[in-house]
Parts: sequence; structure tokens; C-alpha cells
Amino acid sequence: MTALPTRRLEAWRYTDLRSLAETQFADAGPVRGDVPDLGIPRLVFLNGAFAADLSSRLNFAAEFTAVAEVSELPLALINAEHARDGATLNIPAGVDAGAVLIVSISQGAVALHPRHRITLGAGARLTMIEIAKGEGAYWHNPVTDIALEEGAVLAHYRLQDEGRDAFHLATIRATLAAGAGYESFTAVLGSKLSRTESHVALNGASAHAHLNAAQLLGGAQHGDITTVVHHTAPNCASRQTVKSVLNDAAHGVFQGRIEVDRIAQKTDGYQMNQALLLSDDAEMDIKPELQIFADDVKCSHGATIGAPDQGQLFS
Repeated sequence: MTALPTRRLEAWRYTDLRSLAETQFADAGPVRGDVPDLGIPRLVFLNGAFAADLSSRLNFAAEFTAVAEVSELPLALINAEHARDGATLNIPAGVDAGAVLIVSISQGAVALHPRHRITLGAGARLTMIEIAKGEGAYWHNPVTDIALEEGAVLAHYRLQDEGRDAFHLATIRATLAAGAGYESFTAVLGSKLSRTESHVALNGASAHAHLNAAQLLGGAQHGDITTVVHHTAPNCASRQTVKSVLNDAAHGVFQGRIEVDRIAQKTDGYQMNQALLLSDDAEMDIKPELQIFADDVKCSHGATIGAPDQGQLFS
């Protein structure tokens, strides 16, 4: 069985999973609660299991499978060892599939490891909205694999509003062919400890990716946004913007890395992190990285951390 990563690993330097390792999980029981209805087709998972009676008929192919894993990412390996369900969405070439909602509701002291696979054919389009919520000291460890063929566009919006005693550790991996686009936004509100780790590979010329996130944390919440954007083809663009508002003793983390291969000339990569600390006990760790082997690129990063200006607050 794959062990949880520790802070001895550089990628986990700022996020300590000892509290997760010390938590005991039980078998999943029945789940009650309201299922969000946005007026679009939806797939519902209760404690990690697909709930067909609460889900909608889709106008494109949908299957529910677990897949084999070949990875160096510990959480993806753990997911593969325990995955029992997940959504596999296949959008045919040239099809605009509209929007789909994926809802995860969890309750109790359970560990759930859904595996989702999203494939868009050439020129296809899809808007995917994910909502994760629940109650209890559970562990939600989803892995989402995304493959965008030439000219395909995926808009991916995620609301993480888990219970305040929960652990949310999400892994997202996306590969983009020539001219493909991946637009994502993650809003982090819930869970005791959360991490969203995104790996995006721009493998075809003129592909583009926008990775955006916002964290609003209080109490003793810990929120980690980690990104790796890999440029392996020329004329690609990436943007990363992460903003955090931290109150009480909350702890935020942003680790963002842009990797540019030698062949990836004319790369345009940018990342920005901004954090607002509303308490003297709040903490933010920022680690931007650029790894560039091409010589004709435009890459930059910026970061700001600060407290509200007292003059502006009370003037």
C-alpha cells in the first residue's frame, strides 16, 4: 500500500498530513442531504459511489469505471488502489456538449477515492462544474484525468465546500493537443485540510491554459494550491492567478511551477499570487518556480502578501 507523502518531500514541504494519517475511517453508510440543481445534466456521487437515481441522462457518452495508474504522485497511486467508482465522459469530435454538473456529497468517517476521466475529441467543447460538500471527518481524494484533442476547449469550475472536519486532496492532470484550451477556476471554502494539485501539459502548438483559484479560509483551516504547467510545444500560453483571504490562524499555500522545454519556443507563461492576511496569526507560504530551457520565451511571476491598510479601513 502506498504511504501518504510527508514533509520530507519538497512538493509537500508546507502541507503536513500527519492528522490525516492518524484518522480512522469506517465503511460508508447512507447519505442524506440536498443535491444542488443548476438546471443542467448532473452526475451525483454519495460517499464516492455513483447515485443513478439522483443523476440525469446525459446527451453524450458516460461510463463509470476505475482505471490503472502509472504515476509518481502518491495520492494518485493511493486513489488507484482504492477507487471503486468515477465518471468517464467522452465528448465526440466537433460536439458542443454544453454543461455538466458533478456533485460529491460525503458524510461520516469515510475515505472515498473517485476516479474521473474526461476526454474531448478534436474541436469539442464542454463546461464541467464540480461541487464537493459534506459533513464529518471524511477524506475525499479525487483524481481527474483530462485529455483535450486538437482544438478542444474545456471550462472547468470547482467549488470545494467540504465539511470543516474533512480532508480534501484533489489531483487534476490535463494534457492539451495543438490549439486546445483549458480554463479552470477552483474556489476553496471548506475542509480542515485541503490541497488541489494540478498538472497541465501543453503538448501541441498554440495550446493555452488558465489556472485560477481563490481561497477564503478561517479558523485553523489549511489550504494548499499546487500547480505544475509543462510547456512541451511552441507558441503556447499559460496563466495562473491564485488569491487567498486568510483569517484567524488559517494557513495558505501556493506552489506554482512553469516548465519550458527547449523545443517550446515563443512560450508565454505567467503566474501571480496575492494573499490578504486578516489576522496576525494567519500565514501564507508562496513558492513560485520557473524552469526554462528555451531561449525565446516570456515568463514571469509575482507575489504579494499583506494586511488591510488601516487607514483605508477606518478613514
